[in-house]
Amino acid sequence: MLEKIIILDFGSQTTQLIGRRLRELNVYCEIVPYNKFPGKSKEIKGVILSGSPFSVYDPTAFKADLSEIRGNLPVLGICYGAQFMAYASGGKVEAAGSREYGRANLDAIASDDDLFNGINPGSQIWMSHGDSITQIPQNFKKIASTADVELAAYKIEGEKTWGVQFHPEVFHTLDGMLLLENFLNICGCKRDWSPASFIETTVKELKNQLGDDKVVLGLSGGVDSSVAAVLLNKAIGKNLTCIFVDHGLLRKDEFTKVMKDYEHLGLNVIGVNAKEYFYEKLKDVSEPEKKRKIIGSGFIDVFDNEAHKIKDVKWLAQGTIYPDIIESLSITGTVIKSHHNVGGLPEKMKLKLCEPLRLLFKDEVRRVGNELGMMSHLIKRHPFPGPGLAVRILGDITEEKVRILQEADDIFINGLREWNLYDKVWQAGVILLPVQSVGVMGDERTYENAVALRAVTSTDAMTADWAQLPYEFLAKVSNDIINKVKGVNRVVYDISSKPPATIEWE
Repeated sequence: MLEKIIILDFGSQTTQLIGRRLRELNVYCEIVPYNKFPGKSKEIKGVILSGSPFSVYDPTAFKADLSEIRGNLPVLGICYGAQFMAYASGGKVEAAGSREYGRANLDAIASDDDLFNGINPGSQIWMSHGDSITQIPQNFKKIASTADVELAAYKIEGEKTWGVQFHPEVFHTLDGMLLLENFLNICGCKRDWSPASFIETTVKELKNQLGDDKVVLGLSGGVDSSVAAVLLNKAIGKNLTCIFVDHGLLRKDEFTKVMKDYEHLGLNVIGVNAKEYFYEKLKDVSEPEKKRKIIGSGFIDVFDNEAHKIKDVKWLAQGTIYPDIIESLSITGTVIKSHHNVGGLPEKMKLKLCEPLRLLFKDEVRRVGNELGMMSHLIKRHPFPGPGLAVRILGDITEEKVRILQEADDIFINGLREWNLYDKVWQAGVILLPVQSVGVMGDERTYENAVALRAVTSTDAMTADWAQLPYEFLAKVSNDIINKVKGVNRVVYDISSKPPATIEWE
């Protein structure tokens, strides 16, 4: 039996972070919309209510029926979750005089409370709310406060139910992991969720699910699809066929290098060179979304053509991961974007869908890959957009532009590796700008292309900061690109963070 914690999502930006923290504590959890509690089950050990952008007294605020949860399972309400339980039970929640945001310190903690076991007065927490609980019902007991927030935390007497008006899941709450660990102890969790247990369980489930059926999987060279392929290969061996399409927009020599990596992994891979097909379809197209759609539909056509050469295929496997699933649904359950890596293929090919990584966060996929014995450079690869360099060439696509960008990008990425900076960066690449500028090479005046270097740090790509790379490194890379890449005479560095910018330029 796989024990789990259910996180009811009321729309907070940090809901996924709560899930990640629990997984780091070796407990499996599922994030579900606030009104979609899956019902009583021996597997469910406890429930966490997330924060929300709403005020509890807002007529449009999300409200949940907790009658089958409270008193039956341990419950932890975080920020809005805490305010909602107090408000729904007859307490008062009012707009704070000023928004309570940022660092604070607990100056009073009930010494006998299990949730705060090992946490001492003075412990730093992180507040982020515009409302505050000003009065709690009679059966609620105050267990922590700060200089500005009288009711920083409470417990409901007669229940294993707590509410905290701060965010234990964020880095700035220094004892946040301890508080979550205490809650898991209250829930009686064994904490045996690990990459090894995931592999064992998943391989067994895949064998049962797929039997002797044949499966086809689209490889991208990225972490997710590669780990999915190795897992499936472990479960069904020769019944898995992988297809790796080169749309001509990969990094320099990437198709050849990745095919060799897949040989080492013992995967059955068909490599398809479709460069000319994609270049022709993209000719004179500059609009970003149109480029994406052409590449997406072109990939479906090429993949479908190759897959039909394999007899009796019944399943399409994908490297979909948990954030893709969560982001595919709004908290009201309405689909807001498709998460399918190759959207449209399951319908066109009339195949059943297999997604062995659909329960994992990105960092967990890497841990599973490591446990499977995959090569470090495959596991640690930076994310790379599906449309490839098409969204890093601003404007129309030509083979010459692809060559220029591949050469510049190769210098930048190899430079990051040589300077031991690659693993310190979440994602990096070069963007070819639709700009030509004046330069001087030797005694000659030039009028050539400008490129932008982009490198960011992040944990999940939802937010990202520009990487503060050493000036000496940037100077060396700039000099090498201008001297070695014919067609480039200017290099700039992008120092925008996400938000307001995005990681990619298109």
